[in-house]
Amino acid sequence: MSEEIKNPVYDDNQIQVLEGLEAVRKRPGMYIGTTSEGGLHHLIYEIVDNAIDEAMAGACSTIDVTFMPDGSVAVQDDGRGVPGGMHQKMGIPTLEVVFTVLHAGGKFGGSGYKISGGLHGVGASVVNALSEWVELENCTDGQRYTERFVRGKVDVPFKCEGDAGGKHGLYVRFKPDAEIFETVHFNYETVLNRMREQAFLNAGVRIRLHDLRGEEIVEDDLCYEGGLKSFVEYLNATKHADAIHPDVIYVKGEKGDMTAEVSLQYNDSYTETIYTFANNMATVEGGTHDAGFKSALTKAFNDYGRKKGILKSSDDNFKGEDVREGICAVVSVKLPDAQFESQTKAKLGNSEVRTFVDSIVKQKLEEYFDENPAAAKTILEKSLEAARAREAARKAREQTRRKSVLGSSSLPGKLADCHERNVELTELYLVEGDSAGGSAKDCRDSRFQAILPLRGKVLNVEKTRLDKVYSNPSLTPIIQALGCGIGDEFDISKLRYGKIVIMADADVDGSHIRILLLTFFFRHMKKLIEDGHIFLAQPPLYKVYKGKNQLYAFSDEERDECIAKLGGNAEAERYKGLGEMDPDQLWETTMDPERRTILKVTIEDALACDETFSVLMGDKVEPRRAFIEANAKFATNLDI
Repeated sequence: MSEEIKNPVYDDNQIQVLEGLEAVRKRPGMYIGTTSEGGLHHLIYEIVDNAIDEAMAGACSTIDVTFMPDGSVAVQDDGRGVPGGMHQKMGIPTLEVVFTVLHAGGKFGGSGYKISGGLHGVGASVVNALSEWVELENCTDGQRYTERFVRGKVDVPFKCEGDAGGKHGLYVRFKPDAEIFETVHFNYETVLNRMREQAFLNAGVRIRLHDLRGEEIVEDDLCYEGGLKSFVEYLNATKHADAIHPDVIYVKGEKGDMTAEVSLQYNDSYTETIYTFANNMATVEGGTHDAGFKSALTKAFNDYGRKKGILKSSDDNFKGEDVREGICAVVSVKLPDAQFESQTKAKLGNSEVRTFVDSIVKQKLEEYFDENPAAAKTILEKSLEAARAREAARKAREQTRRKSVLGSSSLPGKLADCHERNVELTELYLVEGDSAGGSAKDCRDSRFQAILPLRGKVLNVEKTRLDKVYSNPSLTPIIQALGCGIGDEFDISKLRYGKIVIMADADVDGSHIRILLLTFFFRHMKKLIEDGHIFLAQPPLYKVYKGKNQLYAFSDEERDECIAKLGGNAEAERYKGLGEMDPDQLWETTMDPERRTILKVTIEDALACDETFSVLMGDKVEPRRAFIEANAKFATNLDI
C-alpha cells in the first residue's frame, strides 16, 4: 500500500463549499427521499403543493397537470403568480429567487400565506435543481414574465413579455434529469391518486390531469364539493365494503388560525383505514393529530358504552383496536407553523394539535351518538364483537405459547435456520411446499440463508380477525420465525432476518400464495414492507436446452429468445413447480445472490395498495372479476 493512500491529504482545501443548488444535485435523497419512482413523482407534488397553498389562501380555483410527449410535465394554476419585481435583498428577480435559492418563499411568517404545506421553502428550487430544464411563465399584476433554467442555472434570463391579457397564475414546465433519477417515466395512476387526495382535501378546488404521451389523450377532472365526506365515501367504495350506518360522520373545529376536519364511517370489514393530513400533506407516519383522534375515539366509545349499558360493569373498557375495527376515516388539520420531521413531511409534531383534535372529536362524536342512538348502538356492538375477538386472540396466543409455538426460546420445527446473527446479513426463504423446501435446504448457503417450508393453506387474513391468525398452521411458524410479533405486540427491533423472501411456484397457485402472504404482511406487519424487508423470488418458467447447453427463461418472450440463441431444434421444458428443480438448478436460478433476481416489495401509494388488497382478497366477487379482466395477461397460441 502506498504512503499516499495510507495518509491521504486532509487540510483546509479539502473542505468543500457547494454553491447554489449543487448540494441538492449532490445529495437529492436529503430533499426528496429517493431518486427512484417515488422521488420522481415528488417533483410534481412540490409544484402542485405550491398551487394548493394558493388555493388555501383563497386565490386559486383550478390547477392543470399535463404530461407532455417529450417526458416533461407542466403545472398551471390560476393563482396570484409570483411577485414580478426585483428582490430587494438578493438583487435578482423574485421569481428567480423562488426557483434558485433554498429556503426562499412566502411561507416564513410573512403575510403571503397563513397556512401552507411547503414550509421549508425548498420545493420549487429542488425541482429546478433536479430537472434537465425548467420553463416558467408567471402572470401577475397584469404582466407576463418568463425565465428558463438548465440544471438549476439560468439559461434564458428573466424577462417581462408585456401585458398578460387577463391571465394570472404560474405555469411551470420541467423535465426530470435522467442523470439524477433511476427512471424519468411518470406513472399517471400514481399522480392521479395523489391529485384526487388533494381535490378531496380542498373542497371545490378543481384539479385536471391531461396525459398527452400516448396515441389517445387521457384526462381526469377532479372536483369534490363534499370534501372529506366525499373522501370517506370514495374510500369505502374502493374497499367494496358495506357501511353499517347510513351517514358519514363529519367533525370540524377551529381554534385561532388552526382548523381540524374529520370524517368517518364504519363498514363491515375487519380492517382499520385511517388517513391523516397536515396542511394537505399526507402524514403517512401519523403524528399528534392522529394520536388525538384515536384517543378521542376510544374515550367517546367507552363513555357512551358505560352510559347506555352496552358495556356492563363486568366488562373491561374498549381498547383502541376495538373501536377502530372497520373504521374508514380521514383526519385533516391546517395550521400555521406546522412542524414536520423532514422535507417529505411524514409525521406531524405540533403538541398542541393533539389536545385540539382530541377535544373536538370527542365532543362531536358524543353529540352524534346522542342524536343517532340506532347508529351508535350498531357501531358499539361491532366494537364489542372486536373486543371479544381480541380476548379470544389473547387466549389463543397464550395457549400456543404454552405449547412453545410462539415462545421466544422456540423456533418452528421445519425451520432450517442460518448461522449468521447479524440481521442485516440474514435471509429467510418462505418456500411453497415440502418438496421445494427440501431442495432449498440442500442448496442454500447455511451461513446466512434460512428456509421455512409453508404448511397447509395460507389463511386469507382480509376476511378474518386476529384470533384466527394464531391458529393457522402456515402463519404461526412465520410469526415465530420472524420473532417480532404481530398486532399490538409488533416490535421490528426483534426481527431476526433482514430479507424475507417469498419463494413460490411461477404459476397461478404460486401467485395466489404470494398475494395471501403479502396480504398478511400488509395487514399485520406493514412496517416490514415499509422498511424494505419483503422480497419476491423470481424462479424461471422454462428450461431451454440443446445437448449439454441449457438456459433459463423467466417469460414466454425469453423462452423464444433462448430457443433462437441455442438453435431452432432446442427444446423448452416448462417447470410445473419449484419441486421439479434439483438443488443445483434452484441455487443457480433463484437463490444465488450473484445470479438471482429478487423483487423488493414497496408501498409507493398506501391508498392504492389498500384498495388492491381489498379487491383481491375481500368478499365481493364482482370487483375481483373486473380487476382480473382488466389486468390479466391473456395467453396466445404459440407454435413452437
